Amino acid sequence: MAISASEISARIVEAVMAQKLAPGSRLGEQQLAMLFDCSRTIVREALTRLAARGIVTVSARRGWFVIEPSQDEAREAFEARRVIELGLIRSAGAGKLAKTALRQLKVHLQREKAALKESDVGNRSFLLGDFHVCLAECLGNSLLADTLRDYTARTTLIAMLYQSTHDAVQSCEDHVQIVAALERGDHAAAESLMAAHIGTVQSALRVQAPTDPLAQLRDALAPLPDTAAPSPAPKRRKAAPSTDSDSDSSTYLGALL
Repeated sequence: MAISASEISARIVEAVMAQKLAPGSRLGEQQLAMLFDCSRTIVREALTRLAARGIVTVSARRGWFVIEPSQDEAREAFEARRVIELGLIRSAGAGKLAKTALRQLKVHLQREKAALKESDVGNRSFLLGDFHVCLAECLGNSLLADTLRDYTARTTLIAMLYQSTHDAVQSCEDHVQIVAALERGDHAAAESLMAAHIGTVQSALRVQAPTDPLAQLRDALAPLPDTAAPSPAPKRRKAAPSTDSDSDSSTYLGALL
């Protein structure tokens, strides 16, 4: 069965969330078409969808690339996640989660814990990010779950780009505490825990202070220091008094001229 554009875009998002596609990775149409055994038209459709979702970008001459979020885009992505995820928990209202939803979340947590004991960093990264998508689905909003998947992919790229120091074990423990609060029916505590969790993840980014974009060029084109002082003019030596032989030689040379 031929692969669809939706399936290709889903695979690319999964690879991003698993940290298998780094920010700035080139996505060649021909290579993807060969990999998925489909036409370049299908690949282009998948990449166009991802561009609309803010996961990839395209240059007319260079092709398709995974985005490289700026510091401002990183801040906006975390703000968007904070609004969506806290709003989801708040809108869930009072009372405990449905048993099926709670069971689904606990199964996901078990997979996270198992992944922490394994060496597959990609699977671990994917599961830690996918928890937030799973939570949105369990809270009954599949539309926002799709939106969160895109924002989670972006924040994964941000973590890769800005070398996050956030501990995976701590992230999993945060998830456990959030689910425990929801199981008790304490949505206020779950919301507070989620806010703290997102804030901790964001604060773990090694974001550098803004730098002067012209600093390197300015240093390169700065005038060189005038270290070489001008040499003093050589003193003229006094001519030695001519001898008779010198005079005769001058006369002879003058005659030849």
